[in-house]
Amino acid sequence: MSTENAAVNFSELVNKNKQTLAPLKESPRLLLHRRDGEDLVLTTAARAEQEQTVVSAATRILAAIARYEPGSMELLLDILPNAFPWVRFLPEADLHAFAVELVDTMRAADSIANSAAVAQLLTAWQHTAEVHSDPELLAALTRDHAEDYGPAPDPRDVA
Repeated sequence: MSTENAAVNFSELVNKNKQTLAPLKESPRLLLHRRDGEDLVLTTAARAEQEQTVVSAATRILAAIARYEPGSMELLLDILPNAFPWVRFLPEADLHAFAVELVDTMRAADSIANSAAVAQLLTAWQHTAEVHSDPELLAALTRDHAEDYGPAPDPRDVA
């Protein structure tokens, strides 16, 4: 079985569906390129269920270790920079908050079989690390601005 994903244009699926779906026997996924929208990924239901089972198992193991094993939070804090090198820019308190939030969000997302919240969390924390990596940007965003220009006008009222 190939680990490479086959790729075809979406129109091929519509016009020659049997031939287009044939690579799914050898490839785990079929990437469908669309001209007028985001590309799609097609896989078998059995493969999708297997992947969800693996993600769920990994999430449950990580959550159990993080919650019950003495010293596990320290271990998690030690290994996070290997998994996410950008966490090196986070202050220590933020790194701890990220670790706790990551485990909690993974558990919650697993409970509804939807990883979108985990992806959003990782993106948000990565952006936070990016701010901390740039001293000028960090200073600009954390500076105490003495002047308050009042409430922003409603953009619909601005001509």
